[in-house]
Amino acid sequence: MSDWSVKLHEGIHAIPAEIWDGCAGADNPFISHAFLSALEDSKSVCPDAGWMPRHIALHAPDGTLAGLCPAYFKMHSWGEYVFDQRWAQAFEAAGGHYYPKLLSAVPFSPVTGPRLLIHPDAPAETSVIMTDAIRQICESLEFSSAHITFCTVEESNITTGRDWLPRLGVQYHWHNNGYKSFDDFLAALSSRKRKTIKRERRDATADLTFHVLRGTDITEADWADFYRFYENTIDRKWSSAYLTPEFFTLLSQRLGERVVLMQARSGTRTVAAALNLMGTDTLYGRNWGCEGEWPFLHFELCYYQAIDFAIAHGLKRVEAGAQGEHKIQRGYQPVLTHSAHWLCNSSFRNSVSTFLEHERAAIKERIDELNTLSPYRSDES
Repeated sequence: MSDWSVKLHEGIHAIPAEIWDGCAGADNPFISHAFLSALEDSKSVCPDAGWMPRHIALHAPDGTLAGLCPAYFKMHSWGEYVFDQRWAQAFEAAGGHYYPKLLSAVPFSPVTGPRLLIHPDAPAETSVIMTDAIRQICESLEFSSAHITFCTVEESNITTGRDWLPRLGVQYHWHNNGYKSFDDFLAALSSRKRKTIKRERRDATADLTFHVLRGTDITEADWADFYRFYENTIDRKWSSAYLTPEFFTLLSQRLGERVVLMQARSGTRTVAAALNLMGTDTLYGRNWGCEGEWPFLHFELCYYQAIDFAIAHGLKRVEAGAQGEHKIQRGYQPVLTHSAHWLCNSSFRNSVSTFLEHERAAIKERIDELNTLSPYRSDES
């Protein structure tokens, strides 16, 4: 990296939006300046929450900006969805200090996308140099580790080639195989699964109406309803509300039509809502919540309405978030997610490497098992 230089920025606003987005591109809203600034400006991401922004800017030898990387110093492992708490416990039990650590990720968002945001005019080797820069930052600060979560396959391959440890996960995505309507999608399923989904949709919609709001059409009252539902879901899961109310209003102001809020109403009263963000070819399901007990409402609002929207807008995929094997029976298919990890202590690194080797084998085997549960007809290509 001689002649290349790195600077850490203590907030997204230190980098102008046009410069950041010029590297990030327009495909994925989660790595946009608008999304990341909404997190910081709403205090959802801040030092008091254990997230210290340290966004990385890499400059080529001629001084031009070659790439950016969303990065944070972390004092815990909450809100990441790639769980390393057992690593932390083991390292600290051996006398080490696991925190702070360096994390490149989108906070609270288990969404795959680029993490090494390379300028279109940067040299071909920039991704490799950025990977080495992240590791060197970690080592120079004497942190235990650096992590890049939910990165692309290409980034995983680059980091693995630089001796980072690869980690796999599983999510469930719906793929649009050129469907013209929801019925067209249903026709690709086995008869039994098709009947099940029709029954679920019929029961879910019997007493409710469904509405899609986008961008600035979402009012403060809509967001107040949504946040109440969001807190209900958090309470049921015995979890913490990472996101503040201000985050959601900033989101619709800054991302506009890319924010898609789906509501369920009983008469004039909104009883449930699901938040989605729309990329160039993907609808990303994020948070949801409801009041009361409504049969199959979660499936309808988060899965089937999302498929309807994707078909109507010509999107290729719906990513419905982390976990949930029940999504398979509703047309969502298991896919691998990727993360990369650098551990500075060699003994610790060797132990984790062995663990990850076994974990990867188990996950690949599990993917094969899950694929046998596919609801699609055997003649579906």
